[in-house]
Amino acid sequence: MALTTSTNQALLDAQLELWHTTFAYIKSMALKSALDLGIADAIHNHGGTATLPQIASKATLHPSKIACLHRLMRVLTATGIFSAKHLNDDGGDGELAYGLTPASQLLVGSMNQSPFMSAMLHGVFVSPFLGLGTWLQHECSDPSLFEMTHGHKTWDMNTHNPAFGALFNQGMVSDSSFIMDIVIKECGDVFQGLSSLVDVAGGLGGAAMAISAAFPSVKCSVLDLPEVIANAPTSTPVKYIAGDMFDSIPPANAVFLKWVLHDWEDADCVKILKNCKKAIPPRDAGGKVIILDMVVGDEPSNIKHKETQVIFDLFIMFVNGVERDEQEWKKIIFEAGFSDYKIIHVLGVRSIIELYP
Repeated sequence: MALTTSTNQALLDAQLELWHTTFAYIKSMALKSALDLGIADAIHNHGGTATLPQIASKATLHPSKIACLHRLMRVLTATGIFSAKHLNDDGGDGELAYGLTPASQLLVGSMNQSPFMSAMLHGVFVSPFLGLGTWLQHECSDPSLFEMTHGHKTWDMNTHNPAFGALFNQGMVSDSSFIMDIVIKECGDVFQGLSSLVDVAGGLGGAAMAISAAFPSVKCSVLDLPEVIANAPTSTPVKYIAGDMFDSIPPANAVFLKWVLHDWEDADCVKILKNCKKAIPPRDAGGKVIILDMVVGDEPSNIKHKETQVIFDLFIMFVNGVERDEQEWKKIIFEAGFSDYKIIHVLGVRSIIELYP
């Protein structure tokens, strides 16, 4: 019996869905190529629009690859990274000029996210997912997906691959610079009235420096492992303390945890949060913990928002990390001995969570 037209269309739609997901990695690799070639910079430095030959010249692309560059740019415009318009006014087939969109504007200038994107798209982070299915067949006690692939933990990357370690640190600094500017503008009240703050696992101090600059009266410090602190800047009002958050946290009016707890399983998070609670004064004395992390499902009506959160949850699983929904956050918060919490949803796919002793 012949298939009906509606059934045929349903089959084609289903195939399209599979193809769209199967080849979605090409979108990521196209963006990686744009970062490697400095295409956003080439357009930006040419006054905001540039033709293919102009981009090729700035990106030191071989002239024989201009036709290939056209195909790359076609993908990057279709996915919203760049814009394209014909140079002639009648909308015909004239030469295309490429411009920056809101997305690619974040790849240039003072809010440049290129280091973060380059780190996330590096082969060190991408390659483990080729073995995700195999890893899922192993017991939970086996190494993380990252360890299974590379033979060592993520935190040992500076030793095993210093170049990537440096790129990763630059990526974290660029992310801190971007998100902390918005945090201070949108919910700076969370830092009002604090006398001191310790940024736990704060790396090179990007977040702490932003808080210190916006609130000079708050004495900010960073706690991180000795090998991280060894590379910290010296000329800054932020104090750097070598230590381990699993052992103890220096006393402060508030503890700040930016994108830390998502790296750890519940038992580890409870241990970290208990140490945070020991480090701060009671609630009536202003003590609190400020977490910057995802709350999965906090914007249920925004499909791209939710999809990005659950994709990132799968991504962070490669180090045995997890992105939590509110109930999962509530479980570890109360298990660590806190009396209450408040979630502030103003940071896109991330949120501020205040914990009170």
